[in-house]
Amino acid sequence: MKTNIILSVAVICLFFSCTDKTNTTTAEKETKSSYFYYSNSDDQNTGGIKMIPIETPKGTFNVYTKRMGNNPKMRVLLLHGGPGATHEIFENFDGYLPNEEIEYIYYDQLDSYYSDKPNDSTLWTTEHFVEEVEQVRIALNLNKDNFYLLGQSWGGMLAMEYALKYQDNLKGLIISNMMASAPEYTKYANEVLGPQMNPEVLKEIMDMEANNDFDNPRYSELLMNHYYTEHLLRKPVEEWPKSINLAFEHLNPNIYIYMQGHSEFGMTGNASLKNWDVSTRLKEIKTPTLMLGAKYDTMDPKYMEWMATEVQNGRSVTTNGSHCSQFDDPETYFSGLIKFIKDVDNGSF
Repeated sequence: MKTNIILSVAVICLFFSCTDKTNTTTAEKETKSSYFYYSNSDDQNTGGIKMIPIETPKGTFNVYTKRMGNNPKMRVLLLHGGPGATHEIFENFDGYLPNEEIEYIYYDQLDSYYSDKPNDSTLWTTEHFVEEVEQVRIALNLNKDNFYLLGQSWGGMLAMEYALKYQDNLKGLIISNMMASAPEYTKYANEVLGPQMNPEVLKEIMDMEANNDFDNPRYSELLMNHYYTEHLLRKPVEEWPKSINLAFEHLNPNIYIYMQGHSEFGMTGNASLKNWDVSTRLKEIKTPTLMLGAKYDTMDPKYMEWMATEVQNGRSVTTNGSHCSQFDDPETYFSGLIKFIKDVDNGSF
């Protein structure tokens, strides 16, 4: 009898032990995130990379995209600056967005390092790049229910232009470190930032610019040590992250000079974007919009705060960083970005 009781207890314990394991396994399956689930997707074998064909009047060319994560409700397409820079300026997004399960997509525009480079200046227009973004959107199945567009610097200009034509496709718009007027940006650089520099250094830079001596190594040296470390990325050069250094190494100077110009003190000379200005059209943008400015930016932070009041549904965040404040003030930058995306997603914006 005693033996039977012991056996019965053992069977009961074994039963509940198996049940607990089954319940635990089931719970694990139920709570397991699908954010990193790439199985059976058409980009699984490439690790999320898609080369997207872009039709242009000069032929069809491929642009590089790489999807990070998987969230059908929150998908952010990243527009890099330059023009002619790369998605590498966004690579520290890897340290902040995955934990929030926000999907984001790296993208190199045509004539940037990881994409095709036809090197045809007739394609270097805002009109072309707006249509390029639209073709990328369609190829990636982004739509008004999930599509957030984030543009930084030149990418911010492009994002504004895209929204002015295609905002019905957007769920949210983020303008990072870009004013709505190239002339106002140039004015701020020359009247506010320039005078903050050592007068002797500024004079040397201006003399070289007046002589078109932009290829002089001294010009780059002065900019790097007296301007970039103050207004582009506020860290000693030796502490700059590899991704930023790679973006510099991979910059396409041809398109950059054609559209932005040689000078870092605004858009000057024959730069095609020299007179670009959509400030009076901001009021047309009804898409929820975040303006991300920075205290030490090359872009006037007060002007960016004003931009948030011009769009129909805007918010402003000003970091204590500079032009690449995702790197020199990531806490403010990403907390503001993540809150905006989630507020729009849950309808509380």
